[in-house]
Amino acid sequence: MRALTDLLDHLEHSVKGDDLAISDLVSEIGPQSFAALMLLFALISTSPASAVPGVTAVVAVIEFLLVVQMIAGRHSLWLPKFISRRRLSRHKLCRGIQWLRKPVRIVEPLLKERLGALVTPPLMYLPLSLILVLTLFMPFMEIIPTSGSIASGVIACVAAGLLTRDGLLIALAVPLLAIVPVVVWYFGFSGS
Repeated sequence: MRALTDLLDHLEHSVKGDDLAISDLVSEIGPQSFAALMLLFALISTSPASAVPGVTAVVAVIEFLLVVQMIAGRHSLWLPKFISRRRLSRHKLCRGIQWLRKPVRIVEPLLKERLGALVTPPLMYLPLSLILVLTLFMPFMEIIPTSGSIASGVIACVAAGLLTRDGLLIALAVPLLAIVPVVVWYFGFSGS
């Protein structure tokens, strides 16, 4: 199963020009591919591209919209124009894709179809609901170094689990989805 590598390959080969709009990324992956899009945007926010101010906040909004639409049962993604027109640097995106290849090569062989009940309704709504809560914290995480990348990494785990139908990965990610906002709040905001 090479779903993650295939996604990175597809992205890297489809990027043309100096920059591209988020709507171009959605079109390239396919607006019906919610799990792949969720993974894509989470990976962007875990990569070096997340150093650009505002990236984590934009990714949080996109992830929120993706998850709401998944829970609602939509068949294709809708994004507001102010997000879909936002542009990403081709150089930073490709650099981020290259950076992600090593962890993907390590993780991908461990993923397989298992615990299928966790990747289908109604049980998949628990991690999706936790992602909604997490995305509400993510814009504030930009002021705490690496916290947005950690949150996006956990979202990427759920998305990879959905994409590869690996319920075990989702089961492992659920406690992290619940803990990350609490830890970030405690260390980032309660002590100040």
